[in-house]
Amino acid sequence: MTTPLYIARSRRVAARELGGEMMIMSPRDSTLFSLNDVGTAIWQAADGHTPLTEIVERKICAEFEVERAEALIDAESFVREMAEHGIMLVSAEPVADD
Repeated sequence: MTTPLYIARSRRVAARELGGEMMIMSPRDSTLFSLNDVGTAIWQAADGHTPLTEIVERKICAEFEVERAEALIDAESFVREMAEHGIMLVSAEPVADD
């Protein structure tokens, strides 16, 4: 059994949906990210209280044709990359609201 990951959107980012695409600017280096449909679904579900495994099962596997194991690996990679840029918070415990 692996430790669940909880993810939350950083409050320090500028994020807007433009023409159906989620655009997010990194607070660390002003890099602009354009999220695809899967990334946008993860971003929107990142409430700090729902484990990533549940987000993958309820949002990604339910809406996109992808196997759970593959989706979870891709989702973990995505959220860790976003965390490196200060866009998402990743924790082994629920993320407290500030």
